Amino acid sequence: MASRLTVEEVQALYEKINYWGRWGKEDERGALNFITPEIRARAAKTVQSGEIIPLALPLSTQTTPDNPQPVQHMMLHSGPPGIAALDYFGMAPHGMAFTHLDALCHVFWQGKMYNGFSDREVGRFGARKCAIDVTRDGVMSRGVLLDIPAAKKVDWLDPGDAIYPEDLDAAEKLGRMTVGEGDVLLLRTGRHQRRKAKGAWDPRREGLPGLDASCLQWIHDRRVAVIGCDAVSDIAPSPYGAAMGLPIHVGTLVMMGIHLIDNADFDALAAACARHERYNFLFTMAPLILEHATASPVNPLALF
Repeated sequence: MASRLTVEEVQALYEKINYWGRWGKEDERGALNFITPEIRARAAKTVQSGEIIPLALPLSTQTTPDNPQPVQHMMLHSGPPGIAALDYFGMAPHGMAFTHLDALCHVFWQGKMYNGFSDREVGRFGARKCAIDVTRDGVMSRGVLLDIPAAKKVDWLDPGDAIYPEDLDAAEKLGRMTVGEGDVLLLRTGRHQRRKAKGAWDPRREGLPGLDASCLQWIHDRRVAVIGCDAVSDIAPSPYGAAMGLPIHVGTLVMMGIHLIDNADFDALAAACARHERYNFLFTMAPLILEHATASPVNPLALF
């Protein structure tokens, strides 16, 4: 097992992987710039059978240990004598229950967000920089699944388990492909399979598996465009405690401008990858155009 980096080493790594200014001082798209029209066209050619796999969890309206703030669903009008049914939804997309895309304004480091924009660009008015609507064109690229439990020959990772660069290498080898520039990297920890077997748990208290901070260099070297996880990418609770709560969120969102998909569901995708004997596919996602927002609920799709 690899040794864990110190807080000082992680901070030094932040500076090493920094993409600020790479696409200009006013850029708000970050690593989405890696997805060129040529990469999209090449990704579209991977579609063969036309099979579609949805990658989102249902937006649950039920309170559970892992969903303390469920979606509000209220009917505004229904039944006779009306001629239509109308409803209202309300939700807080961040957290550990709903499949959502983090905007680059979601997390700060030393008073800054991606590309050096001040955290003061976010306030009661929302976000003036790096809001979720920079993804209004959607995301289409090659998706690649790294099935960590399958590579480790276990059913799932347990809360607090760390994923190290050698685990990413092993999952890549299992998938017989190489993660590359512009890819959407999807990480399966087996979270939902564990939930089905053992029941729901409170991830804030009991934790979730996630990437060790040493994986940031691996991600940087591969020029990944977007990362999705069936957990929240970071180990929860943080192994660094209050000194560094979200090293992966900081390293990706802030330093590299990599948008994160949290709380996805990759169990059906893993089965499809095994069935098709390939772990790459066309990935598509169209976040809501929520101006000044820090996140959007999403239902990403994998097409084979």
